[in-house]
Amino acid sequence: MTLAPETTDLKIQLRLDKDWFTVCDLTALTPGRGVAALLPDGRQVALFRDRAGELYAVDNRDPFSGAAVLSRGLTGTHRGRPFVASPLLKQRFDLVSGECLDDETVRIATYEVRAAA
Repeated sequence: MTLAPETTDLKIQLRLDKDWFTVCDLTALTPGRGVAALLPDGRQVALFRDRAGELYAVDNRDPFSGAAVLSRGLTGTHRGRPFVASPLLKQRFDLVSGECLDDETVRIATYEVRAAA
């Protein structure tokens, strides 16, 4: 089966402080896969789009290893909570709250994200 490429003029935007920052085109996000983006201050963000079209943005840095790899992690759900699992040590992070599902004392930053024209 061949899928037609998605065409849209929508952009992915993150709220940074009080302003919206355009990161990439919506078409850059493949459902179920992550994309890393560099923010103006040098931080990295991991962007995700699930198969239902929901958008998520979290810090790309794995707090357990220090490596910027979360955008390469596997996504899934646990008890209705969407998560990304680190590709290195496999800890799972809630894509909405940033909470580590395997160690509640650890959390990653999350960002408000939207698709806008």
